[in-house]
Amino acid sequence: MNIENRTIDPQVHVGYVVDADRPVLTLTSERKASELVSKHSHLRGQLLFAIRGAMKATTDDGAWLVPPSQALWIPPGVMHEVEMAEAVSLRSVYIDPSYVEALPDECCVVRVSALLKALILEAAAIGNDYQPETAEARLMLVILDQLKKIERFPLYLPFSSEPRIHRVTDSMIANPADNRTLAGWAVEIGASERTLGRLFIRHLGMSFGAWRRRLRLLESIDRLGNGASVTEVAYELGYGSPSAFIAMFRENLGVPPARFFSDQR
Repeated sequence: MNIENRTIDPQVHVGYVVDADRPVLTLTSERKASELVSKHSHLRGQLLFAIRGAMKATTDDGAWLVPPSQALWIPPGVMHEVEMAEAVSLRSVYIDPSYVEALPDECCVVRVSALLKALILEAAAIGNDYQPETAEARLMLVILDQLKKIERFPLYLPFSSEPRIHRVTDSMIANPADNRTLAGWAVEIGASERTLGRLFIRHLGMSFGAWRRRLRLLESIDRLGNGASVTEVAYELGYGSPSAFIAMFRENLGVPPARFFSDQR
């Protein structure tokens, strides 16, 4: 797949405008499939939100899958890149640094409620030239109140530069269906099973098994969103049966795949 690389220009991008009188600024853009917005950061916090299409955002610490109906909160100053596997219709929101204290200090995928979505669309329609103490400015403050209530989702895959961990996780990313046990990987990298298990906890904050399940969850959402069937995805990701895959999906997201994508639509 040929990836088209795009860059961000700080001179014109709203993410670099610091203005406490305009706490919320918005950006509407249409992104093509196979497009990559190269690594950058903003002075403002960003709620990366698309009304159509899924994205993957990556930092030095990990990767987040962002399907429609959900968004990625990116605090000010966090370097990130964003890849569009399909066409994406963006309605991003940028929060002035003076208003981010009550918001998460780390990247996280969050649910966009019907109310928050309506507010974002209205803010995008209003534009960025509103004045303080107006009805438009008050609507922007309601967006800030809604962001303080955001519900996080487990669509994050942590990375580590620790050489042994990096070797295992890179191999599993290349082949999510690899069913080797922790003991099998320990032999592969020349460490004991106990040592490798401790490395996963220390550097990734989760066990080997939990990390692999998270990888497969993100991969499954990506593949299902691109039209693959539940049965195809289950076997492609190393599950012995579709029912085992559905059980994993439900355990992590609370609903089976069909319901998850139905809710997004």
